[in-house]
Amino acid sequence: MIDLTDLAHALQPAAQGTAGDAASPEALRRLARDLASGRLRSGLAVQKKAVEKLRAALAAVQAHDYHLGAKRCLEALDLDERNGLAWHILAICQEKAGEVGQALNAYEAALKLLPHETEVAHDLGRLAQRLGYLEIAEKLLVKYLAANPGHVDATNNLACVQRDAGRYDEAVATLRDLIAIEPGSALLWNTLGTVMSDQGDMHNALIFLEEALRLDPDFAKARYNRANVRQPLGDEEGALADLIAAYEGAEPGYEQAMMTMARAMLLMGMGRIPEGFEAYEARLDPSMPEAMRVVVDAPRWDPATTDIAGKRLLIVGEQGIADEMIFGGCIPDAIDAVGPDGQVYLAVEARLVDMYQRSFPRAVVGAHRAVRLEGRLTRFCPFMEDLAEAEGIKADAWVPMASLLAQYRRSLADFPDTRGYLKADPARVAHWKSQLEALGPELKIGLHWKSLVLTGVRSRYFSSFERWKPVLTTPGCRMINLQCGDVSDDLAAAQAAGVEIWTPPIDLRNDLEDVAALSVACDLVVGPGIAGTNLAATTGARTWLIHAPDDWHLMGTDRYVFYPHVRTFATGGFDGWPRAIQAVRDALDQAVAGGWNDG
Repeated sequence: MIDLTDLAHALQPAAQGTAGDAASPEALRRLARDLASGRLRSGLAVQKKAVEKLRAALAAVQAHDYHLGAKRCLEALDLDERNGLAWHILAICQEKAGEVGQALNAYEAALKLLPHETEVAHDLGRLAQRLGYLEIAEKLLVKYLAANPGHVDATNNLACVQRDAGRYDEAVATLRDLIAIEPGSALLWNTLGTVMSDQGDMHNALIFLEEALRLDPDFAKARYNRANVRQPLGDEEGALADLIAAYEGAEPGYEQAMMTMARAMLLMGMGRIPEGFEAYEARLDPSMPEAMRVVVDAPRWDPATTDIAGKRLLIVGEQGIADEMIFGGCIPDAIDAVGPDGQVYLAVEARLVDMYQRSFPRAVVGAHRAVRLEGRLTRFCPFMEDLAEAEGIKADAWVPMASLLAQYRRSLADFPDTRGYLKADPARVAHWKSQLEALGPELKIGLHWKSLVLTGVRSRYFSSFERWKPVLTTPGCRMINLQCGDVSDDLAAAQAAGVEIWTPPIDLRNDLEDVAALSVACDLVVGPGIAGTNLAATTGARTWLIHAPDDWHLMGTDRYVFYPHVRTFATGGFDGWPRAIQAVRDALDQAVAGGWNDG
């Protein structure tokens, strides 16, 4: 699974291609037949009671009362804990109720008790794929296909797993072979479109998705996927129309939550605020696999009903560390809102605690901690628990950090014209300035070029290192490596080409205080929208940021509204990296000649 702390912006719309519904009418009829056949292991009296419970469970599923269905399954399991059908139906109820971690465990129990039931393997494989357990999903789908060769849904889902694993050629081959036999399958054309879009090939993606919609105009997944292709191609209004139409035909729960999330990001990208910020609450919908659950001994703050003046407000950081820096721009507004008689508490990524405390001395700052409980990302605030135990201090209310946007950024005019709000350690800045001066008289250019996480769709947002050559070879510039992770191969390739990139003697992933200070000490930091460039921008370092065509942070403008002094360079498309990098090179040449022209 993905470590959210290392993502720039953790949540983004995902391609929808997976087929199958464990609670479809056909699936429920099959389970009812299994019950009628008496395929239970227990004695006659126990079996009769269990069958009654499970029939009631299936009736509840048909009525979309999944909690009641789960309750009846648990009652059947109290009678016989080795009842494989009970585990299978329980898994379906939990999956449909959004309790994905528990559903995964129940499916595994069902598969163990019913090892030859390939439908269980298919259901579990589909859920595992959605949760990112790709290796498990692939094994289960291959098992199902061995018993059901040529099955369209399972073959499609296998291609989705291959796509998510970045094995695009395999995914295309899997789909192509079956499309040759089933050319009228909208499902297969849709997934082929998502394989193209994940690679950034939006023009071919659009062709395949429109073929899917020609075959099935009511296919909600294809319409949603087309929306995510039309947006970066510049057709925002068409994308919005597709998302609205797709939502109407989507399954309740995960699909509708994902489509609401996509609509929120599109609205924000179009500058339609606060409408977009309000829809962005979908990121916390329990139906979303990566949605955060916060465990805090306080109610959620509702600005519409509660005046926070004079209160103790806990603000909890969320998603990736770059998001904490972007959304943290609203913290001064919250501090002003509680006033001198109130108190703001901040729960942020542990590596950022000292920086936030230095920047907001009126706040009390501590680290949050995230664990997975029953498959759900759950965030705690241990420092608040310590305050409650030691001093009896408890928050009156809490709020997710990003939710402050809907309250304090009602229009573009509400974004402050400031050069960062976090303060790097002055002593460390001075130290790194002296270190950089010792390297020579050239301009010192801090460089980022990729994310730590390049799986699936994320890879299209970054360029290969080789394409950075025009920037790396700029006369009068000395490149400073700020890129975290193992980049030894990239650095060796640069050195072999005669480019010396200086790497500071620090842990670029964890020593964020030093990374921030070094960024400020550099003449410039440049890169895509990842955590490192956001850290530079937030601390007021001169920053140039290369952005993708669907980057919502510009909000309909030509700049990052969260960082108004950051200079932006547009790729103009996922194939536009060479153009953007050349534009950076031209700007660097101008800077060396004595003119920064930061705009």
